[in-house]
Formats: sequence, C-alpha cells, structure tokens
Amino acid sequence: MGSIFVSAGHGGFEGNQRDPGAMAFGTTEAQELILIRDLLVPELRQRGIETFSVPDTLSLVQSIDWINNRCRAGDVAIEMHADAFSNPLVRGASAFYIGSNPKRKADADLILNGYLRRLPGMVNRGAKADTEAGVGSLGFCRHVAVPSLLIELGFLTNIDDLRIFQTRRRDIALGLADGLEAWLKNTDLKPLTPAPTPTPIPTPTPTPRPTPTPIPIPTPTPTPPPVTYALINININGAAHEEKGILVNGNAFVPSEVLDIFDVVPAAVNRRITYKGVVFVRAIDLRDRDIAVAWDQSTTSVSLRSRRDILAGVGKIMNRGQITAQQMTVFLNKNNSKALTQFPNLPQIYLQEAAAESVNHDLAFCQMCLETNFLNFGGSVKPEQFNFADMGVISTTSAGLSFPDARTGVRAQIQHLKAYGSTEPINQPLVKENVRFKFVKRGVALTVNELVGRWNSDPQYAQKILNTIRLLYENAGLL
Repeated sequence: MGSIFVSAGHGGFEGNQRDPGAMAFGTTEAQELILIRDLLVPELRQRGIETFSVPDTLSLVQSIDWINNRCRAGDVAIEMHADAFSNPLVRGASAFYIGSNPKRKADADLILNGYLRRLPGMVNRGAKADTEAGVGSLGFCRHVAVPSLLIELGFLTNIDDLRIFQTRRRDIALGLADGLEAWLKNTDLKPLTPAPTPTPIPTPTPTPRPTPTPIPIPTPTPTPPPVTYALINININGAAHEEKGILVNGNAFVPSEVLDIFDVVPAAVNRRITYKGVVFVRAIDLRDRDIAVAWDQSTTSVSLRSRRDILAGVGKIMNRGQITAQQMTVFLNKNNSKALTQFPNLPQIYLQEAAAESVNHDLAFCQMCLETNFLNFGGSVKPEQFNFADMGVISTTSAGLSFPDARTGVRAQIQHLKAYGSTEPINQPLVKENVRFKFVKRGVALTVNELVGRWNSDPQYAQKILNTIRLLYENAGLL
C-alpha cells in the first residue's frame, strides 16, 4: 500500500515573507489549516497508513519538490486550502483536479463525499478541473509526480464556514481521513457506524506458555515487475494519429513528436517521461500552448486540436469577438444561475456596445465576468451601480462609479477599453459619469496584458481574463 502526503496550504515563505494565505475575522488561512492538518495526520497514521506531513516553512514550489523527492508509485498527495471572497455570504467546499482526467475527478468527488458526510452543514461546490481556477491551472495539481488533489475546505470569509473550521476540527479530520483512505486503497467509503457499546472486561485466564518457534530463513525479495501503462488513441485536428499514447495516473501522454506537428518546442512542456525508449509529454499541458485538449472515455482517445485561428488576437482590445449573445447567456447561467434575473439583456448589450466602438466583445464580457464574479458582486460595488468592470473614482464617500442603467454601464466600460486600446475617436457620446476617462493616455494598452497595473493591480489580471475567455470558448464548443 502506498503513502499519503498532506500539505496545509500557505504558511511557508514566499520570497522573504511568510505567506499567511487569506485573512479574516482575526485568523489566517495558514493557522486554521495547520490545526486541521495536525489532527488529520495522526488519524491517518492510527489507521495504519504511512503519512507524510509537508513542512510548514516551505513555499509552494519547495513543497512540491519535497513531495517529489520522497514519493513512490502508489502514493497520493493532497493540499488543503480555505477559500476567500469579497462577498461574505459565499461559502462551501470544492476539490480541484488536473483537467481532462476523469479518474482524478472521481477521486475528487470521493474526497469531497468523505469530507461532507461528516459535516452536513457544509455546502458542496463540487469537483472542478484546475482549468476553471482563475489562472487556468494549479501547480499542486500539475507538478506533483503522484496523483494529487487540492481541496478548498470552505470559505474563511464566511462566518458559518469559519465556525465549522474552529468547532468541528475533529470531524473535518475524520471526514478527510475517510476519503483519503478510500482513495489510497481504491475502495468505496466505509459506512459510518455508531460508536460501539463498551463490553465488560472478561476475567483473565492463565495464558499457556508459548512454544518457541524457529526463526524463519528470509527469502529474497522478488524483483518488481516492470511498469506498464495502458495504450490510448490519439486524434489530431479531427484525424486519427498513427501512433499511440499512454495513460499515466489517469493523465493522457502523447509521443513528443506530436509537439513538432503543433510547432511547440519540447522545453515548453514541463511534464515528460520516457517509456520503452519513447519520450512522452502530458497532453493537458499543451492547453497552455493554444492547443485544445479533450478526453473521450468511450474510445479511450485524447483529441488535440490547434485552434490558433480562434485564439489569434484573443487578447487584443480592438478586435472582433467571436461569441454570440446566446453563448454568453449559457456561459453566465452555468456559473451563476441567477445572473440574468437582474440583467436579462446584458449579453446582447455587450455585443451592441462593443460593435459600436470596434472593441473585442469577448474580452469586455469576460472582464465583466471576472470583475463581478459572474454578476454575483459581493464587494464594495453593488449591482444597482451598473458598474460591471470595477471602474473607480477617487472619493471619500463613493465605492466606485455608478451609472443610471446597464447599457450606460457597459458603454462606459467599452469606451474606457477603447481609450486604452486605440487612438481612434469615440463614436458614441461619452458617458458623463465616467469622470476618469480624460486621464487615460490614448492607445497606451493595445492588449489585455497592458491593462495590468493600469486597470487592476493584480499581476495575474490579464491571465485571469484570458483564461475566462478560453473557458467561454470551450463552453461554446469553439475549442
């Protein structure tokens, strides 16, 4: 039987500073997770499972290296986190797995089920591919050498979830241990049983003196059989590929020669292995090279499609969008079923207003999805402000700009994007409420990458918008 590696997210040193993770209600993410981890690890060991606890002083990269230097085939790894959001009402647990891996999704569901059945008051936000994370991938899911998951135990910023963290740590540890044990042993969750009724202690009887047994002669350890991987089919741009791939821990790997078909240099792909004299690369990593990756379980096939025609210029502000209003609507409803209740015609408004200024409506729409969390809002900007892009104003009383209606709010965003992305004149009357429009130097940011540090201080702002566009295209079937 393999071992389990347990990491409490955050708490280590990132650069020269200790990383506390999220902070809320006088506590930190790292502090709460360490307390839970310190109950989980002994519980697993008590069940006879070899368990390694990742040191708290390590950064994310160091934690992954620490695991990779010690893990063996058959081991698994999990990292615990507590989520955070500006809206304190948002709550619930979720588990992230590497994208395009149905086996790992089933493992994530198993861990969540084990965790949640001990905590009926916790909301289940489901298992999610790491491609749905803000920046499009998660290091712990991608770079750990053995099967790995990242679980968000709840929201530190929600008082109900935090109360569960602080008053039911033992139940959290038991639930996680149930799921991890089943994952490691590849079994179903054991049924929960009530505590056994104590039985009377019997009167001891004399134990007969044991007969000495001879010391057995040790037998040599047999040589382990060679590692074998299942073969899989490969489809490239809709056509069957002659060579086969392999399935490693549920991840599709393809021969490295496939990289040459897509003009991807080998150094651009992190995960490579040699098997039977052939170098293979992990298929999902090609997603970051503008290659659409999909898995078909019915035919055990991985499909790779070059969609650089679709993704060319995707980050340009002044560009033609490719998504329809109906596709926007489906995408919004998938992420927030109540999104269009208050703003029923918003997708159509984005198409119309962006077309009037030749602005990329895909980019503007996805900027809105990111800034408002798919119209959930929850921060200082309220839905009734019709401010869909966190457009600010320097004021001691106002929390962002306010607009009279949804169309005006979208128009202000589109005009502001055009101001950054072009020196061409604005075609429609300027939105008077956007008092900071005149301070933008025209044409200084032609792509979303140049909005970093201008529109938003988050260094991953552009990456998050681009990943949202990619998710929109995948949902619409363009990728």
